[in-house]
Amino acid sequence: MGSISRQQFFQELAEGCLLPTAQQGIEQVWQLLVICLLCRLLWRFGLPSYIKHLTTVAGGFYALYLFFELHMVWVVLLSLLCYLILFLCRHSSIRGTFLSITVLIYLLLGELHMMDTTTWHKMRGSQMVVAMKAISLAFDLDRGKVESVPSPVEFMGYIYFVGTVIFGPWINFNSYRDAVESRKLSFSWIVKAVCSWIKCQICLILSNCVSPYLFSYFLPIFGDKLFRRSRRKIRGSFVRWLLAYQNTLSFHFSNYFVSYLSDTTTTLAGAGFTEEKENLKWDLVVVKPLNVEFPRSMVEVVTSWNIPMSRWLNTYVFKSALKFGTFHAILVTYTASALLHGLSFHIGAALFTLGFMTYVEHVLRKRLATVLNACVLSKKCRPDCSHKNKKALWVYLINLTFSGLAVFHLIYLGALFDSSSDDMDVDEDGLANHTIQKWTELSWASHWLTFALWVFYRLII
Repeated sequence: MGSISRQQFFQELAEGCLLPTAQQGIEQVWQLLVICLLCRLLWRFGLPSYIKHLTTVAGGFYALYLFFELHMVWVVLLSLLCYLILFLCRHSSIRGTFLSITVLIYLLLGELHMMDTTTWHKMRGSQMVVAMKAISLAFDLDRGKVESVPSPVEFMGYIYFVGTVIFGPWINFNSYRDAVESRKLSFSWIVKAVCSWIKCQICLILSNCVSPYLFSYFLPIFGDKLFRRSRRKIRGSFVRWLLAYQNTLSFHFSNYFVSYLSDTTTTLAGAGFTEEKENLKWDLVVVKPLNVEFPRSMVEVVTSWNIPMSRWLNTYVFKSALKFGTFHAILVTYTASALLHGLSFHIGAALFTLGFMTYVEHVLRKRLATVLNACVLSKKCRPDCSHKNKKALWVYLINLTFSGLAVFHLIYLGALFDSSSDDMDVDEDGLANHTIQKWTELSWASHWLTFALWVFYRLII
C-alpha cells in the first residue's frame, strides 16, 4: 500500500482491509458468542445449581478447545493444581499467599521447561485469567468474603466460566455466583452486549486499517514520499516520534478490541451487572479509552487500561504489600503483573518503566499539591477537597502539562509493541535488542525525563 496514491489507497481500503478485517473478527469468535448466549438462556430454566456449574464448565472446555485445541490441557492442569492447593490448605489462614507462590512456580516452569514458548504465549491470556481467579478466591477465603472452599464443580464452573475463560476479564467468585443465578432477560442487557460488540469491531478496524497509515494517508503531514522510504532512512527525530505514535495507537486499539470483546462475552453470559434494590444495571466497564488517549496522569492510564485487572492488582497485591511502604508495594505490584504476562523482555521492561513513571509522578504531584495548595494530584480531586486553588489558570496549566507528559510516555512505551515485536515472540534476545533499539532511536527520552522529575521532587521535599 505504501507505493500507491492516496486516492487509490482509499479506494482499496474498504475491499482490502475493512471488510476482510470485520469478517475475520466475526469468524474467529462467533461460536464463543453463541456458547455464551446459550448458557445464559439455559440458566433461565431453573436448573439445579450443580447442573448450571456443569454447563459452564462444558461451555468453557469447548471454548478452550476451539482456540487452543489439545494444548488446553495446560490450562486444565493449572486449575486442578489450584483446587488441590485450596483443598489441602482449607484450614490455613494464608491460602492466598501459598497459592500465589504455587501458581507462579507453575507458570515459570511452563514457560521455561514444559512446552515451547510460542504455544505457551498463545494461552497466556487464559492462563492469566485462571491464575487471577484462583488467587482472588484464596484471598477472599482468608478474608472471610467467601465462607468456605467451594465444591469441585462450583470451583471449576467459576474458573471455566464461558464468558471470561478466553479473553477475560477477571471477575470475583461472588460475581460468578450471581451470573449463574441468572437475572431475567432485559432489553438493557442485549443493548449492552450489542454496543460492546460494535465498539470492539470498530477498534479492530482502527487498529488494523487506520492507525498504521495515520500520517501517511489519513493525515499526510509530510506527504506520501517521505513515508515511502524505509525506516532506516528516516532520521528526523520528530518523524520517528510520529511513527512511534502510529505504533502506539495501533497497539492501544488492539487492546481496546480485546477489552470490548471480553465485555461482550461476559455480558452475554450474564455477568457484569450491579443490583440496587430491584434496579439491575449492566454496567461492566473493562476499559476507558478516552482516559488512556487523553489522560490526566499515568496513574489514570494504568487504572483505565484494564479496569478489572487493575482492581485485582490493587486488592490482592498492592494492599497486601503496602505494609512494606508505597514504593515497595508498587514494585511488587508491577512485578506480579509482569510475571502474569509471561517472561517477555519488552513487556517486563515496559511494565517496570511504567511503575517508576507512575510512582515519580504520584509523589511529585502530591508534593506540588501540598506546596501550592492546589488540585494538581494524579487523581482528580473531589469537589469538597481542602485545596485553596482549584480553578486558577495556572492550576489548569500544570494539569495540562502532566497530561502532555503522560501522552509522551505512552508513545515512548507503545513504540515497543509494533508488528515486528510479534514476529520475534520466540526469540527473547531479539526482543531485548528490539526494545533497546526502539528506545535508543527515541534517545531514552522518557527515562531521562522521569529521572529529572525525580530529582526535582527530591529538591522540593
